[in-house]
Amino acid sequence: MSSEVAARSDAKKLVRSPSGLRMVPEHRAFGSPFGLEEPQWVPDKECPRCMQCDTKFDFLTRKHHCRRCGKCFCDKCCSQKVALPRMCFVDPVRQCGPCALVSHKEAEFYDKQLRVLLGGATFLVTFGNSEKSETMVCRLSSNQRYLILDGDSRHEIDFTHISTVQILTEGFPPGEKDIHTYTRLLGSQPASEGGNARATGMSLQYTVPGAEGVTQLKLTAGADASRRQATAWLVAMHKAAKLLHESRDQ
Repeated sequence: MSSEVAARSDAKKLVRSPSGLRMVPEHRAFGSPFGLEEPQWVPDKECPRCMQCDTKFDFLTRKHHCRRCGKCFCDKCCSQKVALPRMCFVDPVRQCGPCALVSHKEAEFYDKQLRVLLGGATFLVTFGNSEKSETMVCRLSSNQRYLILDGDSRHEIDFTHISTVQILTEGFPPGEKDIHTYTRLLGSQPASEGGNARATGMSLQYTVPGAEGVTQLKLTAGADASRRQATAWLVAMHKAAKLLHESRDQ
């Protein structure tokens, strides 16, 4: 990616919506794959009562819209103000109870796992069916749009073009062979949790614009001092894949 393109991909602008101030990418094409669109608010005339407790709205009982789902609630059912980075809000915004719970859970990803992905880790990388591996640093780009692999060569993979993430694990009880934690970003099968298993690598399938079929690469954590960082990065990647999978229904 050229420096000019990189600058455009990181450029942001401040916009005001009915829900609050948002810091969004200047160019929609460079938006984060983890982002969510603002919902359409349920029109006031279509919600005479709270959509959770059924309290009737009147002069004293005002209606409020949840910034995450767009539904209409009374103050009691929609009083929490919670950070919502997936919609790029600058400040915490009003959310209903169920949405606030989801946003609180996502906060761990943004506070911890996303930082790990941006920081990167070192892996042995194998492309396709090649028998040769290359030591590379794998990290998420600052706009969260690309997986960047840096070594003797450099590769950038658009996160939105990844079709399958397969986490390789070890550490199951004796008698059980190592298995895969399987996650589809664009498919229908949810992520399976690895229990006490330890992540040792990752297999990716992705499409390349203009090329037929899918391309595959494998990341393997080394056995040296960098292994702990690599394992943390793989766990964070699993969380990211799971977050994208669950986003399909939001």
